[in-house]
Amino acid sequence: MFDLQQLEHAHGVVGAAMAPTPALAWPLLSERLGADVIVKHENHTPIGAFKVRGGLVYLDRLKHEAPDTIGIISATRGNHGQSLAYAAGRYRMPVTIYVPQGNSVEKNNSMRALGADLVEHGEDFQAAREEAIRRAAATGFHIVPAFHRNLVLGVATYALELFRKAGDIDVLYVPIGQGSGVCGCILARDLLGLRTEIVGVQSTEAPSYALSFAAGTVVTTESSNTLADGMATRVPDPDALAIIRKGCSRIVQVSDDEVASAIRAYWTDTHNLAEGAGAAALAAALQERAKLRGKRVGLILSGGNIDFELFRSWVMPETVSAQRMAV
Repeated sequence: MFDLQQLEHAHGVVGAAMAPTPALAWPLLSERLGADVIVKHENHTPIGAFKVRGGLVYLDRLKHEAPDTIGIISATRGNHGQSLAYAAGRYRMPVTIYVPQGNSVEKNNSMRALGADLVEHGEDFQAAREEAIRRAAATGFHIVPAFHRNLVLGVATYALELFRKAGDIDVLYVPIGQGSGVCGCILARDLLGLRTEIVGVQSTEAPSYALSFAAGTVVTTESSNTLADGMATRVPDPDALAIIRKGCSRIVQVSDDEVASAIRAYWTDTHNLAEGAGAAALAAALQERAKLRGKRVGLILSGGNIDFELFRSWVMPETVSAQRMAV
């Protein structure tokens, strides 16, 4: 997809808009896993998620390759749309974002605040994406896909930062939504000549990539009803799947309950708030704890954008019930 020089240039593009995110060791997490743990904090970007990197690089390349572009349009459950709205603001370009009905209220508000024209359509991401494609054809706006070489190039910059700081990672857990993050990690690892094992993570309620990985071909699902909306994918991208099958050792599936436990663990052990997909890597590592003893483990905390009401109802229901009983 790209070489190391192109990745270095992309890192410069991202660096003009934001500082590198921290990669931190947390003793309590290490105790919890029985391993030496380092967390890449992509929850510390200007939009609270790793995808801002892809938006910045995609828009930079678009302005050079298609300077007459009148605007962009895309579909999202939140972080992809925030990244495009943030980047479009820097490049002074109109942006329309489609989201499914019932999408995260707080992510919707953030996209609007960043300047996006937000449209709610359909019952899930796939329906919103199909409508965005139709709308792009009607308006002449440039359609930004959920997976693209330039998006991967952008998000791979977080892997470049992580591997340059901690290149001795034995196992790296990465959540999979549409695939840009895990593909960026695989390609950056290979360009740097490292031997880190990369493990993808999906939800048991949205296992399209896990099923496709096992089958060796694209397998779609009828639903993606996970509360971890950043992993709610029904239709895998064939190009992403090819990279994942070549570069991942396996894909671990985690339940919503396991993700909720990982969100709580991040809060107690690091005082960082993670969204569902953001905590999925830790959930998978906890599931495989017996395999990790004595190893150096990397976790991608890919974002922290969880709605307060979802956090309260999903992650902390026992605490809320206890408080109500006390009153």
